[in-house]
Amino acid sequence: MGGGVWNSVSFSAYTTNTRGVSIDDFENCNYTTQEIFKSRELAPELDPYNVLRECCDSEEHPNSFPIILAPDVTGSMGGAARKVAQKLNTLMTELYSDSSINDPEFCIMAIGDVAYDDAPIQISQFESDIRIAEQLDKVYFEGGGGGNGYESYSAAWYMGLHHCALDCWKRGKKGLIITLGDECPNPYIPARGLSKITGDNLEANVETIDLLEKVKEKFNVYHLSVNDKESSYEYLNRHYNIDEKWKKLLGDNYKVVTLDSLIPVIVDIIKENCSNSIENFVAKETSENNCISW
Repeated sequence: MGGGVWNSVSFSAYTTNTRGVSIDDFENCNYTTQEIFKSRELAPELDPYNVLRECCDSEEHPNSFPIILAPDVTGSMGGAARKVAQKLNTLMTELYSDSSINDPEFCIMAIGDVAYDDAPIQISQFESDIRIAEQLDKVYFEGGGGGNGYESYSAAWYMGLHHCALDCWKRGKKGLIITLGDECPNPYIPARGLSKITGDNLEANVETIDLLEKVKEKFNVYHLSVNDKESSYEYLNRHYNIDEKWKKLLGDNYKVVTLDSLIPVIVDIIKENCSNSIENFVAKETSENNCISW
């Protein structure tokens, strides 16, 4: 896990062998969400139950930088999820062409609604090569969500904080979490659902405000609201003030994107955060106690 380096040749071969099309066709054709995300249930490789995902330094990658990319996979977010899958090679090639980027390793998460969905949290291993694409392809696009006006976006923060062991913390470096969605921030994660999904023993709901303060000690946290013809963003923003609520939580780390600007914005965020600079951060926990029972 975490070994290797991304290159377009490998992605081209993978795309041809698994999908039977060229990179150009895959990136530019109007595929449906179901044509790209073919899983019809939670893949064992992405099951969040009792897992600990690791982003470790190695001889090949001595300065591993963990990036959790977590798209909302409810029904209205098909366009953004397809764009991430189709433009993954563009994203990775752009990152590796920048000499200031140190050893990025990606964990793909998929987020739904913990209160309503069957698979509201999916989480891959941290990888740095073609296995990123392989794991993204295993995502179950459940297309669910509830009628509560938000999805469980903070579940990505919870998993990053409590179910990931990152060597960068030992070096005084924060990781990065980017969530994508089109709804308001969730006020909390219900304890009962989260306990069932993760195997953690939670006695109380996980309040978003409290979780954010904790996760910000170890991750730089961003959220991108996706405004496209399939999303609910414009309607919900008019009626429920999405922008106001996210800006109150994240300030400048909240951004509104279109499908055309999505990948460039993600690249810019990663470049801004993945550098040689050391954060003013002191690890309060070791990798042995990152998986916490509440």
